[in-house]
Amino acid sequence: MKLTKSYTRFLATLFLSLISITTVHAERLKDISNIAGLRPNQLVGYGLVVGLDGSGDQTTQTPFTIQSVLQMIGTLGITVPPGGQAQLRNAAAVMVTAEMPPLARPGQAIDITVSSMGNAQSLKGGTLLMTPLRAADGQVYAQAQGNVVISGAGASAGGASTTVNHLSAGRIPSGALIERSVPQIMPEEFIQLDLKQSDFSMMQKTTQAIGQRFGVGTAIPIDARSLNVRVPLDPLQRVAFMATLQDINIEQTSGPAKVILNSRTGSVVMNQAVKLAPSAVAHGNLTVRIQSTPEVSQPNAFGRGETVVTSQDTATVSSDGKPDNLISISGGASLSSVVKALNMLGATPSDLISILQSLKSSGALSAEIEVI
Repeated sequence: MKLTKSYTRFLATLFLSLISITTVHAERLKDISNIAGLRPNQLVGYGLVVGLDGSGDQTTQTPFTIQSVLQMIGTLGITVPPGGQAQLRNAAAVMVTAEMPPLARPGQAIDITVSSMGNAQSLKGGTLLMTPLRAADGQVYAQAQGNVVISGAGASAGGASTTVNHLSAGRIPSGALIERSVPQIMPEEFIQLDLKQSDFSMMQKTTQAIGQRFGVGTAIPIDARSLNVRVPLDPLQRVAFMATLQDINIEQTSGPAKVILNSRTGSVVMNQAVKLAPSAVAHGNLTVRIQSTPEVSQPNAFGRGETVVTSQDTATVSSDGKPDNLISISGGASLSSVVKALNMLGATPSDLISILQSLKSSGALSAEIEVI
């Protein structure tokens, strides 16, 4: 009886472990796809920020600021005498940007970003006056107004100045109200889902997962990115269907081997699919050699398995041609081992980027290199 209980606990533990392993590599359908037609829209507008503590635009150098102020107060019935020169220090011309979410309705509040476009020193403590926000079609979809929030500080005394964070841009939470909604075409029988990355393997797994949940034929793939999903015609059933559809877990597939090189920061990022063939690299005073030794892996006499041939790879690095500077790295001769060896010798980021690009050109590096 004790053996049976132990065996039962073992099976339960193994089952839970398998479940945890499978769920780690799965993502919800809503995280890897978008519904065609449901997209945000960018809004932009030109406005004025007033109430600054002498840190606004210098009107002699930014004439459009004083022109905007005169035009605004003119609409309020105030006339400035001709020939008068106004010197404003508490106003600044700004650009207001926002993102209108999909299915936004009139009266809904959205966040906005306010950025100075003149020579204002700070927008801290300012108030944005009513600013219409337009989309790419030139129509007004929102109105913005409110107090600008600046997460920074500035000081100046005796010719010395100290600034913390950025003072010429800020945000207004819920600072704009939607005035017009974007027309949406509601699907009748099918909706289109677009994967965020084109991949035929991922498309096949997505189609199979939807078919297992709702029946074969519910999802019809179009290509490696898009597929049509049959939805109920009743609006109530459609909402419940979409909620269940977006929560389906899709098993992830391994992406293509890729190396990302950032020439500005010297960052090198790679995924686990990157492989490196046996090769030798000499760069300046650095020499890298990678050797591959084949080994035979054979199962036990009564064990299940097949005899396979594996390789034991070793990477060594030398500097200045001195044999006592050799560094041995155990394990596979992967790209991470080579980069680690070069870093141990103090190789600069430019050295790493040059070596990786040369390995790709020689055919020793089986990965796509993307320079950002």
